[in-house]
Amino acid sequence: MRNHYPWWKWLIIAVVVIPGLFYALPNLFGDDLGIQIRGTRGATLTSSDLAQIKSLVDSSGSLYRSIRKDDRGISIRLTTPDDQLKVRDLLEQELGNRYTIALTLLPAAPDIFASVGAKPMYLGLDLRGGVHFLMEVDMNSVARRAQERYVADIRAALRKEKLRYKEVHNRPDGAIEIWLRDASRLPEAQKLIQREFSGLAIDSSQVQGEQHLTVRLSESEVDDLSEFALTQNITALRNRIDELGVAEPVVQRQGDRRIVIQLPGVQDTARAKRILGRTATLEMMLVDEEHSLEAAQNGKTPPGSRLYKMRDGRSILLKKRVIYSGENIVDAAASIDTQNGGPIVSISLDAVGSRINQRITGDNIGKRMAVVYIEIRSRAKVNADGQAVTDQQGRVVRVKERIEEVITAPVIRDQLGKRFQIEGLDSVTEARDLALMLRAGSLAAPVEIIEERTVGPSLGRANIDQGFLSVIIGFVLVLVFMLLYYRAFGLFANTALGLNLVLIVAVLSMFQATLTLPGVAGIVLTVGMAVDANVLIFERIREELRNGNTPQASIHLGYDRALSTIVDANITTLIAAIVLFNFGTGPIKGFAVTLSIGILTSMFTAIFVTRGLANLMYGRKRVKSLAI
Repeated sequence: MRNHYPWWKWLIIAVVVIPGLFYALPNLFGDDLGIQIRGTRGATLTSSDLAQIKSLVDSSGSLYRSIRKDDRGISIRLTTPDDQLKVRDLLEQELGNRYTIALTLLPAAPDIFASVGAKPMYLGLDLRGGVHFLMEVDMNSVARRAQERYVADIRAALRKEKLRYKEVHNRPDGAIEIWLRDASRLPEAQKLIQREFSGLAIDSSQVQGEQHLTVRLSESEVDDLSEFALTQNITALRNRIDELGVAEPVVQRQGDRRIVIQLPGVQDTARAKRILGRTATLEMMLVDEEHSLEAAQNGKTPPGSRLYKMRDGRSILLKKRVIYSGENIVDAAASIDTQNGGPIVSISLDAVGSRINQRITGDNIGKRMAVVYIEIRSRAKVNADGQAVTDQQGRVVRVKERIEEVITAPVIRDQLGKRFQIEGLDSVTEARDLALMLRAGSLAAPVEIIEERTVGPSLGRANIDQGFLSVIIGFVLVLVFMLLYYRAFGLFANTALGLNLVLIVAVLSMFQATLTLPGVAGIVLTVGMAVDANVLIFERIREELRNGNTPQASIHLGYDRALSTIVDANITTLIAAIVLFNFGTGPIKGFAVTLSIGILTSMFTAIFVTRGLANLMYGRKRVKSLAI
């Protein structure tokens, strides 16, 4: 018979439809308010941790749905936002810095789905709520740090070659000037720099007839430094986000100096901004107790020393030489001092920092060593009237300020090694945030948040409701039209259309793709395209009936002759969607993803499924007319 499916075609339909229904079901259950708890630095949580946390939650009197341990840590499902905040505050107070505690949303689907990998699809920032940052890396500071490093290296190289110099210093325009005591030896210095420092280029205009050399960072060196700084910053920001406990973060490079960060589901957006935007590090310096602090305050600062401010406003004189810095820190944890009850941060150093710490503290017992906290902040520039200054394009001009303050300057009582503690912090929150930033790694260059968008959970909920309302309205209108205009065949098309939506959701869930508001628009467009394929088939069947063919022959010819047109139209649209995905960014990618999936699923349902339904109803029968 012409209109009869062999068993293997029904098997293909069953293999696609049944798993599709199963993987789409978890999306019907929504999300629970939750708290995600993880061990710091990837530590695995144990059953005793679970018992301790359950005991604390029970003692709070909060209503919760479940407390479970999985591969990601321990998750707590709660019923109200008040309970969620109450339990979070209690856990942070009782557990300290041994755990990472974050507010989140947890899927409410039964465990049977998760046991076979069936999870709800991810919802993007515009649907779930959260925060979006566009950050710009300060590449000028990258070049400035490199120049300072080269100045020290050039001095060391000149001393090694016994080329006595008057001065080696940076110029404001980014060049490095080298003045020798014997100008006749400038060619030797030039050869030395060309041999030892491939990242520097000698300014030829300053070589002839001058008493000094002028060198600059080469273009390739600047490019390499910028690329490294951007990559390092992305890595450090990812580590900080992991510490925050965000489930589905987006950290993407944009251009040669910008980073896009999206944190869906984040409810504590203020802390996320504070952690991601800060460039904090520590430097250890010895206190200069050999010179007068009063003389330094009166402008007579001795060479090799510098005045700093303590947190309480007092001045302190430190030696300029940095013993070691945040680059040597491999671990940091906040806790409470058992002796005085104040917040502390316990620091662990790498091998290099440990050796330096042992040597310096061993040689300076009885003297004081200061911990200097350094942070780069960005603020709006204001005029004398307190108004923000704007540029010609109307954008607020921002200036960077370097905050340097001495946290503590204790007396060295004994030789220190790999571990030590920092005291003098203002609060447990400050200690926890500082430990997080030191633990995640310092940024290679300061970053500035130049764009920030916060989508509240209520707005995300409204976007979901409006987006899915548009899908439902379009879907219902198409169903009514197809049923009235094509009758029984319209019912076949409506069944395939509903199955098409289910398969789109199933594919998004299986691959854990992220559905965004433009993605919802792609689904709406797919609904129209799926109906379009059925309209082509049904009109071809009508045409065959008008030409005098039998109903069975009309069904057969209608599907066969419309197939090439449908395939051609969908392939061209699929190519456009692939191009959008490859060259688009952000919302355009979300639209392209759902459009591409919808094209493939609509071709399957419009051709395979509707013909299968028609074969079930009319195949193997002698019919005189079709309900079309």
